[in-house]
Amino acid sequence: MSNVQSKVASLGQAAITNAKIYKHLMPLLIIVYIISFIDRTNIGIARASMSIDLGLSATAYGLGAGLFFLTYSTMEIPSNLIMARVGARFWITRIMITWGLISAGMAFVTGPISFYVMRLLLGAAEAGLYPGIILYLTYWFGREERARAVGMFLLGVCIANIVGAPLGGALLMLDGVAGLHGWQWMFIVEGIPAIILAFYVYAVLPDKPRDAKWLTPDDVSYIETKLAAEQPAGVDKNQKFSFKTAFTNKTFLLVVAIYFTHQIAVYSLTYFLPSIIRSYGEMGTFTLGLLTAIPWIAAALGGFFLPKYANTAKRSQMMLVSGFMSMAIGFVIGALGGPVLGLIGFCIGASMFFVVQSIIFTYPATLMSGNMLAGGLGLLACLGITGGFFGPYVFGLLEDKTGSPSAGLWFAVILLVCATIGAAMVKQPPSAKDNNRAEAEK
Repeated sequence: MSNVQSKVASLGQAAITNAKIYKHLMPLLIIVYIISFIDRTNIGIARASMSIDLGLSATAYGLGAGLFFLTYSTMEIPSNLIMARVGARFWITRIMITWGLISAGMAFVTGPISFYVMRLLLGAAEAGLYPGIILYLTYWFGREERARAVGMFLLGVCIANIVGAPLGGALLMLDGVAGLHGWQWMFIVEGIPAIILAFYVYAVLPDKPRDAKWLTPDDVSYIETKLAAEQPAGVDKNQKFSFKTAFTNKTFLLVVAIYFTHQIAVYSLTYFLPSIIRSYGEMGTFTLGLLTAIPWIAAALGGFFLPKYANTAKRSQMMLVSGFMSMAIGFVIGALGGPVLGLIGFCIGASMFFVVQSIIFTYPATLMSGNMLAGGLGLLACLGITGGFFGPYVFGLLEDKTGSPSAGLWFAVILLVCATIGAAMVKQPPSAKDNNRAEAEK
């Protein structure tokens, strides 16, 4: 077979295999992430009524929102290393059951202290889900397809906000039923699906391609050959995790820094957008939920259509830079604009949230392998996600100081400009496949 025929055959096999993976894996993983994101962020839509009933100031609310990420981040690395050892099916099931129980238990908080404790416990329970699934995707997709797969997975965040905000607003209307507050009903109803779905995940999720009954031997062979060819040049596939190796890799540290900034932007908007929209004028909780969902529709469209174009190192970097720049511009418009223009600005910024994130999480697989990759993804998530604590806390602090829920947007803009500069400095190293191609062209 000629090289041309071989390439055509490989592309045909790639299309067939990837189509099967998208069909059998991605819908389930997206649904899991939808539920997890609703359960970690639903306090945003419940903030007003919870704050009255529990006596929470803006600073206390921001602290509680952010505390989730302290325990979440500290558990990321051990969680990912455990998943690499025991398998995705068992570990994701365990994560889902524990976070579902604790999320439903949020209904029984009685004041700031119990609010803080439950947020810490929820973070510990859910830790490892996101980096674990990102690691899991590296078992199935090659570099050219990975950004698209991650972008599709991150649609779960967008759908969670599109569905979760109106759903939460509707559940708040149950206030007084059976003697419970509306926000208590919201936590109970939204916590149960994680527990139920966990048992389905355990029944159907394969740990690796060879365990998937819906893949043929040719499919499995293609995946294994593809991943072997893309092994990072000069990196042992059995590489052990080492903090020293991670912290001496300048590219990795730069990726961590820009992800930290990204998470500040995403979670600050997630937790404070309802308050910013509420400041536009009086409205019901369901209307508030619908308006809050609009920027997340833009985020879903961006996350679905754009990451597939990040299929080379050069394109990835260009999209990373333009993505952070668009986020900064969108936040500026959101801070300066009124109800209509401000919402358009938030749509512009949000449209690049998960384009940027999907690209960021392709970098570790170009730098690391084996347990080092598992730990590296956990470390990236661990350090970056602390922005989810830092951002909401600063936003809450600035709101208390200024009286404006949008005051923190300028803090985010400054960091996003810095991230744009940092993104321009990130370089992807070549894979073994790239080096072999370069040698052949000499």
